[in-house]
Amino acid sequence: MKAHRLLLEYDDTRSGSFQALGDVPADKFAVLGLVTTKRARLENMEELKQRLSEASRYVPLERLGLSPQCGFASSIIGNNISFDDQIRKLKLVVGTARQLWG
Repeated sequence: MKAHRLLLEYDDTRSGSFQALGDVPADKFAVLGLVTTKRARLENMEELKQRLSEASRYVPLERLGLSPQCGFASSIIGNNISFDDQIRKLKLVVGTARQLWG
């Protein structure tokens, strides 16, 4: 695999467990799309940190990243989420990343 970073969607239960992360090669970085772009509900920072902690059982935290899943318009009709909600979600990603990685 030539990719250096794997962008993986984990924003809902359909995504399954983090067990598959155990197959991520040691030279790869996994970015977890834990923040949904499908709904306006803002995730909880502590919940995100807990999920990243769970994922770090399979990939060290130094090789994990956090992002929204897929983008804010994952279909041609887009997602029913306002610009302000998108900004709040992006600020949550940045705030969580700063707490975890500095």
